[in-house]
Amino acid sequence: MPELPEVETVRRGLLAVMEGRQIVGAQVNRPDLRWPLPDRMADRLTGAMVTALRRRSKYLLADLDTGETLLIHLGMSGRILISGQIVGDFHHDHPAPQKHDHVVFDMAGGPRITFNDARRFGAMDLMATAGADTHPLLAKLGPEPLGNAFDESYLIQRLHGRMTPIKSALLDQALIAGLGNIYVCETLYRARISPLRLAASLTPQDAANLVPVIRAVLTEAITAGGSSLRDYRQTDGELGYFQHRFAVYDHTGDPCPTPGCPGIITRTVQSGRSSFHCPTCQR
Repeated sequence: MPELPEVETVRRGLLAVMEGRQIVGAQVNRPDLRWPLPDRMADRLTGAMVTALRRRSKYLLADLDTGETLLIHLGMSGRILISGQIVGDFHHDHPAPQKHDHVVFDMAGGPRITFNDARRFGAMDLMATAGADTHPLLAKLGPEPLGNAFDESYLIQRLHGRMTPIKSALLDQALIAGLGNIYVCETLYRARISPLRLAASLTPQDAANLVPVIRAVLTEAITAGGSSLRDYRQTDGELGYFQHRFAVYDHTGDPCPTPGCPGIITRTVQSGRSSFHCPTCQR
């Protein structure tokens, strides 16, 4: 499932063709994705101006001049692709419709935004912009890891006395919004902390040290366009490239990349998810 860097990459790709533009036509090709789509969704979106395009955790939020906000979640296989853009001297035509093109937005000026989702685990909803943070999918989210509310004091306090593995703690969206399995594995490797350690066993300094590492991993991943493992694509159809920088994720049996470390990367299942780490240098 796309994590924070992938969703932020998609948001940035959409900015030029969506923010500040009118949706001149909305096409909804089925009544549901993971859940039923909003009533009269096409009618409510057609003619609306996108005043701001935001991200909250792994959700895209398009604020409209109608007083509503469109929430988009990519799910496991959702892709948002842009066509009809003018890049330099070239105009890219719209491709032929595909089987799983479930929602299509035609934007003022010609760009088309297509939501394609083969497995239909994605989601869309419309809600009042005022009070959008109380939406059931957003209400219990923790602070953004790249925002000012996430700092050393906050993480030290939230990990204190927590008797769950640190890997599980960092995946808790009520603790930190947007972190997923890939980036937690990579963060714990860089911080030299085993995913098996109880969160409560981390010293205040251990917890404080995690904050800049989390931010660095996420920032690098965003710069690389995210990670493409299966279905994820950027809005121009290109793959993300951060997967080429994985130190431990999906490297079971490989030598630890830490210079001088004789360890071998190990895969462990925690709460149904694979954890990858070096038992030698991550303690």
